[in-house]
Amino acid sequence: MQYRFWDRSKDWVLLGVCLVASLAVLLTRNEPVVRGLRASALGLTSGVEARFAWAGRYLRALDENERLRETNVALASEASRAREAVSENDRYRKLLAFRDTLQAPMRAVRIVSKGLGEQQNFFTVDAGSADGLREGMAVLDDRGIMGRVVLTSRRYARVMPYLNTDFRVTARILPIGAEGIVRWSGARNDRLSMEFVARTEPVRRGQAVVTAGRGDVFPEGFLIGYVESVNARAGRNALDVELRPAAPLARATHAFVLLALPDSERVRLEAAPLQ
Repeated sequence: MQYRFWDRSKDWVLLGVCLVASLAVLLTRNEPVVRGLRASALGLTSGVEARFAWAGRYLRALDENERLRETNVALASEASRAREAVSENDRYRKLLAFRDTLQAPMRAVRIVSKGLGEQQNFFTVDAGSADGLREGMAVLDDRGIMGRVVLTSRRYARVMPYLNTDFRVTARILPIGAEGIVRWSGARNDRLSMEFVARTEPVRRGQAVVTAGRGDVFPEGFLIGYVESVNARAGRNALDVELRPAAPLARATHAFVLLALPDSERVRLEAAPLQ
């Protein structure tokens, strides 16, 4: 057994002894021949090292590029959050300024759920009957009207937005004073229709359209939108007027509810049948 082990390992042992002896000679002797051998060995190893040095540089470059990519992603995310925070702060400032300009009592609400993909659209706000909200109250923000409350629970309220085919509001075009009814056709979320505007009215693109206050939940003078297009079709006495809503709903997150209802006596009188 011992002889077989020596037969297998003796070559490696002799090689190790020769290497140790060679290193000892190279490191301890200083004759010209040894110095020449030492210089030749260093030149050979330096050449080999130079040929493979690019691999180390390539691997280091890969690591550096990966770190730079990670840093770039982090910085881009941070910049996006900063822009969003600035935009949100600006939005809050406008809402607060709008609240301060109104004399009517109102309740600030947050939109907690929203559906705008159907023709019978609704959204929900985080205030209800316990906060003074009642069915029929107007919902708006600093840009314009948004809808009206149609259902309340103790802590939440359901709102019918203007993007609902059942929504109607009386309107007036400024500065000409022409009146009509604004509704949503269900075709485009960025367009409203204004009906019953006389063909003779000088309606122009860009004119503001506000609430007329004719028995609606909305008081007079709140912005609805701006005239986008006007068409006079042959054989019709009314213009086809399209509006661009002033208060886009897609990205709306907060609103105000006017804590006021139309005069109940007037509502009863106007709803009573004539004998």
